[in-house]
Amino acid sequence: MFFLDLTRDTILAPLGLLPYTSSFFFELIDIIIMSFVLGYIFSDFIGRPGRDPLDAYKKSRWQQLKVSALVAGPAVVFHELAHKFVAMAFGAQAVLYAPYGWYLLVIILKAIGFPFMFLVGAFVAHSPLPPLESSIVALAGPALNFLMWGAAILAVKAGKVKPKYLPYVVPFARLNLLLGIFNMLPIPGFDGFGFFAGLFQALF
Repeated sequence: MFFLDLTRDTILAPLGLLPYTSSFFFELIDIIIMSFVLGYIFSDFIGRPGRDPLDAYKKSRWQQLKVSALVAGPAVVFHELAHKFVAMAFGAQAVLYAPYGWYLLVIILKAIGFPFMFLVGAFVAHSPLPPLESSIVALAGPALNFLMWGAAILAVKAGKVKPKYLPYVVPFARLNLLLGIFNMLPIPGFDGFGFFAGLFQALF
């Protein structure tokens, strides 16, 4: 499936805009699209109506999508920005991308009611770094997810979150915990694999 490699580079290159695709402007467009796509993907799990049947009429599909986008978008975007800024701190060039081909696949699967959905976020491409620095860059995203999860949980337990914001903050905390654990799996393509592989190379 060649379309899985679809990114803004492959879309804009035929228009002669490839030299500009690494600019913050195009990164920002990717972030906005990413947030809405993630909102759609997670809309059945975040912001869904409660058990009261009347809730289904009170909450529109747009409201459900909005809540989901406001929860899932920041969790994934901040994860990727952590990779980007830590890589830049080590002197690397780093660019955030939204994987449009994978988004298209997941949207199609969701639309046809596919029973299994997998998490698709984004990725950061950066210039080569030494193994230890590369390992730290890989760890940065999940580490920030765990940090945001802890901060959100502490804020809720301390009563610092107003009741009207709980439908956003509680699932935000849970999603960050999920992202942190999921991404630290030592499987090729996951941050956990990059972290442990870089650490192993640095130490041995």
